[in-house]
Amino acid sequence: MSIDALMTLGVIGAVLACLALTRIAPDVILMAALAFLVVTGILSPGDALVGFSNPGVMTIAVLYVVAAGLKETGAIQWVAHRLLGQPTKLRQAQLRVLLPASGLSAFMNNTTVVAMFIPAIQEWAARLKLPPSKLLLPLSYAAIIGGTCTLIGTSTNLVVNGLLQTERDMSLSMFSLAWVGVPLVLVGGTFLYLFASRLLPDRQGVLEQLEQAREYAVEVIVEEKGPLVGKTIADAGLRHLTHGYLADIERHGRLLTAVPPDTELLAGDILVFIGAPECARELRRIHGLRPAGGDVRKLDIAHHRRCLVEAVIGPDFAGLNQTVRESRFRSRYQAVILSISRNGKRLPGKLGDKRLVVGDTLLLETAQDFVDQYRYRKDFLLVSGLNDSTPPDFRKAPVALGILGAMVAITAGGMFSILEAALLAGGAMLLTRCVPASKARRYVDLSVLIVIAASFALGAAMTKTGAAQQIANWLLLIDGLAPWAALALVYLMTVVFTELITNNAAAVLMFPIAMAVADQLGVNFVPFAIAIMFAASASFMTPLGYQTNLMVLGPGGYRFTDYLRLGAPLSLIVGITAVGLIPLVWGF
Repeated sequence: MSIDALMTLGVIGAVLACLALTRIAPDVILMAALAFLVVTGILSPGDALVGFSNPGVMTIAVLYVVAAGLKETGAIQWVAHRLLGQPTKLRQAQLRVLLPASGLSAFMNNTTVVAMFIPAIQEWAARLKLPPSKLLLPLSYAAIIGGTCTLIGTSTNLVVNGLLQTERDMSLSMFSLAWVGVPLVLVGGTFLYLFASRLLPDRQGVLEQLEQAREYAVEVIVEEKGPLVGKTIADAGLRHLTHGYLADIERHGRLLTAVPPDTELLAGDILVFIGAPECARELRRIHGLRPAGGDVRKLDIAHHRRCLVEAVIGPDFAGLNQTVRESRFRSRYQAVILSISRNGKRLPGKLGDKRLVVGDTLLLETAQDFVDQYRYRKDFLLVSGLNDSTPPDFRKAPVALGILGAMVAITAGGMFSILEAALLAGGAMLLTRCVPASKARRYVDLSVLIVIAASFALGAAMTKTGAAQQIANWLLLIDGLAPWAALALVYLMTVVFTELITNNAAAVLMFPIAMAVADQLGVNFVPFAIAIMFAASASFMTPLGYQTNLMVLGPGGYRFTDYLRLGAPLSLIVGITAVGLIPLVWGF
């Protein structure tokens, strides 16, 4: 083996160790490895940076914009609300989770799908008096498996397809993977449906306690001709919010207190919720509710530029000891007070008549630049924005879903490549104002793109120096190794790498090894590339292997062993099914 090949293997070993054992950011580790390969002359700058022009990487970048449009319009919530419904038993709830999550993840970013489903599942768990741990990990696993059904389902599929385009001059179609992906959804979904409730523990999530938080009263009104009119409180999903509870309903001048969950909502009902500041954010994401205060509609701020902010009044506040109405707060600060908290407790009664004193904490709806503008001004002691609090523009949800459907249709019909269709869809999201350009930039995760693109340099170095060929030789030392056994070995190695490092980096590292194995055996290379796609996505055994696994860790109250208990048998079942089906579909 040449010195360059040995150095390449040393770099890969160091990268794997740093990713698995240290807290250094993955993009820093991969860029350091890329720099080493260029400085030592193992790769030319052009070869090292080839990942940054790869079609698969660029497709992932553009799909961030498409996902941004779906999220900003509330399209995923809009769909989820209709698909999830209101189950009454655990088995029904499991089906309502597994089917929509796997179906939506085939065409949408599975991280976004899981993020939207978590609040709904927490509400179910509270209403059915079930531990959320029985539902949230199956949600993550269903989203992961569902993403393997189409080319755009996961970033890993796009990365490997990009490698096939550049290295082997071939490309897969939108639904090529469905021949294996759909059976995996059926097999994996059946396993989760039958065994998840038995293998997962009864454990509550790590939820924020309302009595320890700043308490606000937030008023919203039921919109006329909205989807909530005629529904009961329970059916509308308002019975068990994560961060607050429904205290009263004001109807035709009468105050209804301690309202039962089967109370029907009428147009114009004013609902009074009590809870933490995040309660206001939750309510803004429910289609059919709007803030009850008329001043919110008078704000001269575009819908997509609004957000929720907490501000603590300081001694130099201009309206000190004046009522909210006398202080002319809206016109002075271009912000509307939604609620006031004093000494950690809400102030009941009409907001306009409350006198503002030093230390009052205001919950505001205002422009996104309010925090930067007033953070260092003496009017307020503290100004803090609530993350992800811009209200969705539900009016454009059908437009965003139409753009997504058109992208899938023109790709499946062979009219455009996946990159071209994604570029058109991203442009349509911007042109229709489903997401503004300024916000779309913030949705593009540069650290993920850098990790994927930089890991291409490691794959290129393995191919150029012969390291991949040497590893393939070692794998084939087993006498009489059949092609299906070599495929299983490649699948197993990819799964191990995926659990230790990021799924995309694992796919890029394994690709040249898999291609060398196929070439030495003299068999079709496509099954080996497909095996990498499925194995790199099949991360079920650790919370760190896949982002959705990490997202449900806190809400489900899980421990590391919970992932092994359910994930290990699921990985085995998915692996056996995939390795068995791939040669049947593509052949050696």
